[in-house]
Amino acid sequence: MTQKAKFMVVGLAGVLAGAALTLNLSAIADKDAQTALPVEELRAFTDVFARIKSDYVEPVEDKKLITEAINGMLTGLDPHSAYLDVEGFKDLQVGTQGEFGGLGIEVGMEDGFVKVVSPIEDTPAFKAGVKPGDLIIKLDDTPVKGMTLNDAVKRMRGKPGSNIKLTIARKGVDKPIVLTLTRAVIKIRSVKFKLLESGYGYVRVTQFQEHTGELLAEALNKLYKDNKAPLRGLILDLRNDPGGLLNGAVAVTAAFVKPDSLVVYTEGRTEDAKMRLNASREHYLRPMQLDYLKNIPEGVKQVPMVVLVNSGSASASEIVAGALQYHKRAVVMGTRTFGKGSVQTILPIGNGTAIKLTTARYFTPSGRSIQAKGIEPDIVVEDPTMPSEDEGMGIREADLDKHLSNPNGEDTPPLSKPSDVNKAPPADKPGRDGKDKKPAALEPGEIVSKNDFQVNQALNLLKGLQIFQGR
Repeated sequence: MTQKAKFMVVGLAGVLAGAALTLNLSAIADKDAQTALPVEELRAFTDVFARIKSDYVEPVEDKKLITEAINGMLTGLDPHSAYLDVEGFKDLQVGTQGEFGGLGIEVGMEDGFVKVVSPIEDTPAFKAGVKPGDLIIKLDDTPVKGMTLNDAVKRMRGKPGSNIKLTIARKGVDKPIVLTLTRAVIKIRSVKFKLLESGYGYVRVTQFQEHTGELLAEALNKLYKDNKAPLRGLILDLRNDPGGLLNGAVAVTAAFVKPDSLVVYTEGRTEDAKMRLNASREHYLRPMQLDYLKNIPEGVKQVPMVVLVNSGSASASEIVAGALQYHKRAVVMGTRTFGKGSVQTILPIGNGTAIKLTTARYFTPSGRSIQAKGIEPDIVVEDPTMPSEDEGMGIREADLDKHLSNPNGEDTPPLSKPSDVNKAPPADKPGRDGKDKKPAALEPGEIVSKNDFQVNQALNLLKGLQIFQGR
């Protein structure tokens, strides 16, 4: 029997450029690592290893060969398992604090290129106009084709203030797009909020980090204080939230549902991969930590809510949306989510490195697997600044090579077709006013545009619910 520190992860949909996935440090378990070794396959491995050492055109260090073999084993499993070298493991740990160095891009691999899942808000990539679905084909003057994802991420990291040139292929654009980005120390405050108008609050969660639950509690207390009365409606914006800490997702859900309500459960091959997480303090707080949800306003658990999601909402954000939808606590609005329904465990190897291994699938309280399917919104509302969903422009888990199948047999479902009322014009076609639609620009200091179509639709729904309840 060997002991390994195991860190359960509901990771982002890819790997952050400048940081690895976030992790939950609370789950530690023993693991019996003794398994029968395949003698014939190991003999083939040693034969190949020896042949490379003796015949390859240039000398190759043993360390490099072993590292690449480990990389190959893990990346060949699924899009989210990976080998973390010393630097990558340190970045992962730092990333849970909401601060890391890099460009701020959450990425995966497709056809040998780096594919952007989502740029992180308020980062160099976001400000430069990098978009979900972009293929990064060159880093500076080096082609990405042939690189591993870890190699590409390392190249995108660097000293804050230094520049890197990205060459991007974008669907619908004939020529490659060349962007020069300046690396920065990425500091992300994972919860943003404002009072949209009297009685109606807006909360945006950009990632699920170590302090997300605490920041949410602060936001809710401030919204009720600023409103000087109980809120009549609340919008929880999870669009383009790539996920993060599992206990952060439980904390956000626990703020709005009844105590001890089931939030999510996981199933895997080992006993410690099987968990049932409820809206109870022991499932979102660290030992001896004060319960930051204890003193939030009482009305938070009854206020009418709309949760906004899109194809960039992944993993932990899908857990929250699925739980609030199941408990009939909120109306989910937007477009189908990313569909990452797997849990990664961080296994330190002992030499400062670690492996990130997919060990379980997670399920909504109803028993639905989100894997390669996502959360279907109650009301489908497209973003007028983005290409139409029915044009297949959204990247999702089901589009990633070697993705896990859905255990319920619901892999890659057809896209939902929104009604004519809620279907927004595609970005590359004339809008309702005869002009091309562009992303709503934010005023200085604003966190959401007054012209955000989906937010305004959510606000209209909340006002309609108030009128209906009044009658």
